[in-house]
Amino acid sequence: DLLTLCGAWFLIWFHLDLQTYDRPFIQKWLNAGNRTCPRTQQVLSHTILTPNHLIREMISQWCKSQGIELPNPVQCGREEGITEAECGRFFSLLDKLSAAVPEQKEAAKELRLLTKKVPSFRALFGESVDAITQLLTPLTRCNSQSGVHPDLQEDVITTLLNLSIHDSNKKLVAETPMVVPLLTEALRSGTIETRSNAAATLFTLSALDSNKVLIGKSGVLKPLIDLLDEGHPLTMKDVASAIFNLCIIHENKARAVRDGAVRVILKKIVDGVHVDELLAILAMLSTHQRAIEEMGELGAVPCLLRIVRESNCERNKENCIAILHTVCLNDRTKWKALKEEEISYGTISKLAQDGTSRSKRKANGILERLRRAINITHTA
Repeated sequence: DLLTLCGAWFLIWFHLDLQTYDRPFIQKWLNAGNRTCPRTQQVLSHTILTPNHLIREMISQWCKSQGIELPNPVQCGREEGITEAECGRFFSLLDKLSAAVPEQKEAAKELRLLTKKVPSFRALFGESVDAITQLLTPLTRCNSQSGVHPDLQEDVITTLLNLSIHDSNKKLVAETPMVVPLLTEALRSGTIETRSNAAATLFTLSALDSNKVLIGKSGVLKPLIDLLDEGHPLTMKDVASAIFNLCIIHENKARAVRDGAVRVILKKIVDGVHVDELLAILAMLSTHQRAIEEMGELGAVPCLLRIVRESNCERNKENCIAILHTVCLNDRTKWKALKEEEISYGTISKLAQDGTSRSKRKANGILERLRRAINITHTA
C-alpha cells in the first residue's frame, strides 16, 4: 500500500548500493549511532538524507487518485534534518577550512553560529564522515598553536563544544584523533574564552564513562588543574565541573592527586573561591589514600571544621564532615583538633543532631571515635 510510504521519500546513498527508507525510521537508526546500512551492513560513506523524487512522485500520484492530501515535505523532514541547500552550505564551509586563513576564519565563525543555533547542524557533523577532522584542519595544519589566529582557534574550539552537546556526538567527538590533544593545548595557550570553552567541552564529553577513561589517559588533568590554580573567574566553574566529572572514576582520582589537585583545591577553598564545587571534588578525592595524607599535611582539618561551624549550606557541611571522618580514621594525630573543636563549639554534636542523614552518620562516627580515644586514655 503506497499510503504507508507517505513518509518514505528520502533516501540515503551507500558505498555500493542505493536504498530507500521511511525517513523517521532511518533517522532513528542513524541517531542511535549506527553507521552501517541496516540491510547490507556495509559501512556508509556518509549519512546525508536526500529526497527520493521518484518515490515522491509515485506517492503524489497515488494520493491524488485516492483523494488523499499529501503531507507537506518540508514539515515532514525539517525537524530532524536539513534541506539540500543547507547541506550544500555545510560542505562548502568545511571545504573553506582548508583554504587561506581569511576563508578559514569566515567558515569557522559561521559553523560556530550554525551549531549553536541549529541542532540539526550538530547532528550533521556526526552523520558526515571526516567532518570533525575537517573542522580541526586550521589547528592541525599549523606547526604550533602560536601560529593559529586566536579568533580562529576560539571558533573551532567553541564549535566542538556545540557539537558535544548533542548526545549522539559525544563518543564520536572524543574518539576523533586530535580532538582531546587540541582541547588540551587550548587550555594552555588559548584566550580566556577559548580556555573556558575547552574546559566546558571536556566536561560535556566526560558525561560518558568511556570518555572519562579516554580523556583521563590523555594527560588533560594537569592543564585543568593549572587553569584552576590561575583562578580566572571566567574559567573556574567549567574547569571545576570538568575535574569533578573526570574524577568520578578511580583512575582519574589518582591522576588528579598526582598532578597537585589537593593543594590547589584547598588553597581556593581557604580563599573562599567556588567553595561548593571544590568541596564536592575534595570529598570525591578523599577516597584516595594519598589525597587524605595531603589534606592532613596541608592543614585541611581546621579549614573544614570552620566551614562546618559557619556555613549555612547543608551540602557543604556534609562534604566537610565526610572528609573529616576519613581523616579521623586515617590519622590519629588529628583527633586532638576534632576534640578541641567539639569542646569549644560542639560543632560535631550539632551536626550529628541537625545535619542530613549522611552528615549525622559521619558526625556520629567521629564522636564515637573520640569517645573511644577518651576511654582508652582513662583506662591507661
